[in-house]
Amino acid sequence: MSGRARLTVFAALATLLTSWSLAGLVESSGWIAQAAALLAVQAAVGAGARRVPLARSLTVAAQLLVSLLILAFLFAGRGESTGDGPLAYLVTDFGALFGQGVRDVGEFAIPAPLTDGIQLLLLAGVLLVGLLVDMLAVTLRTAAAAGLPLLALYSVAAGLATDDSGTWFSFLLAGTGYLLLLLAEGRDRLAQWGRVFGAAPRGRVSAASGYGGGAAGGQAVAPVRTGRRIGVVALGLALAVPMALPALGDGLLGGRGAGDADGGGAGGGTISAVNPLVSLQSSLNAQDNRVVLKYRTDSTQVADQYVRILALDEFNGVKWEASGRPLTDVPERMPNPPGLGEQVRATASEVRTTFSAADTYVQRYLPMPYPATGVDIGGKWRFEPAGRTLVGDQLGKDKFQNVQGAQYTVRSMLLRPTVRQLQSAPAPGDAIRSDYTKLPDNLPPVVADTARKVTQGSKDDYTRAVKLQDFFAVSGGFRYNTRTASGTGPQAVARFLEDKEGFCIHFAFSMAAMSRSLGIPARVAVGFTPGERQSDGTWNVSMRDAHAWPELYFEGVGWTRFEPTPRSGISIPDYSQAQTPSSRPSAPSALPSASATEPNAAPSKADACPPELKKLGECGGPASAQNAGPGAGGPSVLAVLGWVAGAVALLGLPLLPMLWRTRVRGRRLAAGSVLSAWRELGDAAWDVGIAPDESLSPRGAAARVVELGRLEPDATDAVRRVAGAVERTLYAPAGADAAYPGLAQDVLLARAGLLAGVSRAARLRARLAPRSAARVGWSASARWSAVTAAATTRLSAARLRLPSRPRG
Repeated sequence: MSGRARLTVFAALATLLTSWSLAGLVESSGWIAQAAALLAVQAAVGAGARRVPLARSLTVAAQLLVSLLILAFLFAGRGESTGDGPLAYLVTDFGALFGQGVRDVGEFAIPAPLTDGIQLLLLAGVLLVGLLVDMLAVTLRTAAAAGLPLLALYSVAAGLATDDSGTWFSFLLAGTGYLLLLLAEGRDRLAQWGRVFGAAPRGRVSAASGYGGGAAGGQAVAPVRTGRRIGVVALGLALAVPMALPALGDGLLGGRGAGDADGGGAGGGTISAVNPLVSLQSSLNAQDNRVVLKYRTDSTQVADQYVRILALDEFNGVKWEASGRPLTDVPERMPNPPGLGEQVRATASEVRTTFSAADTYVQRYLPMPYPATGVDIGGKWRFEPAGRTLVGDQLGKDKFQNVQGAQYTVRSMLLRPTVRQLQSAPAPGDAIRSDYTKLPDNLPPVVADTARKVTQGSKDDYTRAVKLQDFFAVSGGFRYNTRTASGTGPQAVARFLEDKEGFCIHFAFSMAAMSRSLGIPARVAVGFTPGERQSDGTWNVSMRDAHAWPELYFEGVGWTRFEPTPRSGISIPDYSQAQTPSSRPSAPSALPSASATEPNAAPSKADACPPELKKLGECGGPASAQNAGPGAGGPSVLAVLGWVAGAVALLGLPLLPMLWRTRVRGRRLAAGSVLSAWRELGDAAWDVGIAPDESLSPRGAAARVVELGRLEPDATDAVRRVAGAVERTLYAPAGADAAYPGLAQDVLLARAGLLAGVSRAARLRARLAPRSAARVGWSASARWSAVTAAATTRLSAARLRLPSRPRG
């Protein structure tokens, strides 16, 4: 392997090893294999361009163009295209997905789900850094400067990482990659001076040489080996010293900090602010709608039995999250739910539900109906009283109890509050009002203004809550769309109120924020809708049943579910339909799966369906189908033609050098010029590895081609005839006849002989990637130099013609 080829390989390897530090930012690391393949293609394009050779700028441009084309075709069709044809798929769609990735990065917590947008950002970032490293280390021969983009990549990953357990390994990989790159460049530089020298013979090294020897008589160490040893020692010190520093804080400078959330103490630990919504949107859009929970229940109203994970009760101006609250041991009988009065409790019934979690479902919070009164489950679990949730306890370092594969039984209360009880609910206590009506100072005024406008004329909190629910679900013109960018900050709420399009996160967060602005205590619950009933009486809960909904507090009733999301299969609580019973979609007797794309509505009902239900997609088809065009069943003819044209263009790129050589060969031989044919013969020899030598005479150049090409007698005679014709053309007296009728046939015969004398691989390269194609780069570089020189000359002349400014 040549020095430049070795440098190319280690440049790509250094980028790949450094990109490993990004693995902890997302849930899946499958993108790293894709990054490795794309880096290999990018490096191969650069190596081929330098081998031609192309100008430095053209080499970088070729790498950038190929990288963009691969990314565009890899992610085409995954975003929301606003047009048709290849331009929409490769430009508009690609740009929309890139913007979606930027929004996903700002929204999801770490580790984030590997959405298409985030995957595009990761691959594009790694390829950009790889291009810079290759340009600096290989094209410009400054490997030391290539450490800057590598450092930038590692710094971004280290700054965003939340888990420090694997940072030393990421640093080791990144440092090793950079040192290998430096050693490869050093070896290449030494090789340019001749043979890479090693140790001098024993006894021939003086003490002043710096390489050993002297009185000790030790053997000298090669500079390459010395560099390796220095690199290993430097990496070892960089890892060992920081690992020793934390011990100073524990031993000499003080004990453990007070922020250990999982440590034992009087409070029994606290639950950290974990937001489970990071994967909710990806679950709703998942292609693999796998079942995560199965359960059997004796409840008579399964449609109202949502499977709840936890409640998000804190809106800090950036997102909704669960506030840190103390944990206790799981009681045998859970205390009464907060705010539940005796009247509602007397009409409630206790139901029993047995759950079975899938082995692929990893969740630290235990899914349960609300409000649960008792849980029978194995393992180590803790109880959070305010949200009435169970959270897995710590089992070891970075290991927690989770629901994966668990079998458990939950006893819960089925509450049946009446409209009168909700309307006559007294004001909540100061503690509830203080904790659950907080809003950030930067909440846009449009949120509170819209809430007051919607609930104008209402006399109690219950009526206000129902009007807010109906505003989102029926009368406000909102549309349900899981592809909408999820957002939880205050500006996201205002944007949602303006765009009127989103999914359950937007509806739940917005209604909770607007309720708080009206003084109604509110929080957001996260979990699943009841799922789909099976023939054996069990219920299956799948990924697309993931849901979020607001819970509002009413004294005497407690936390009460409302449903503002206009989605098919959603169960509307009976107590929230009192104000507008005629315009609400009724709760289905058998709840369909949330994954269903079309409800089974009878044709006779479609004609009489009111406009409100048509908006919700409850009249024989989803709402999105109303605007579908005639081509909604599949891609249009233009789209197919665009894809075909794009595929042909992509597959035709490698054939461009061969097509160019064929065209040039035909033009040269058709001209009948002896010198043009001689140049074609020289390029044919160059294509098989015989580089041209302009210093030789035609006869000497022909002898060189015959010898290096190992030509047969027929091809040898053809080469000599062409060389003789060149001599007559160049040196014959004026007026002499230099006609040569068989010129083109002799050139083709010589070319066939040159191709026959090389291996199959060399013959294939001579056809598909001819070395003489370098003339294209030379020609472009010469033209560019001529253009810049002419522009400089004109600019200088224009400056000379300008009148000089008089002095004084």
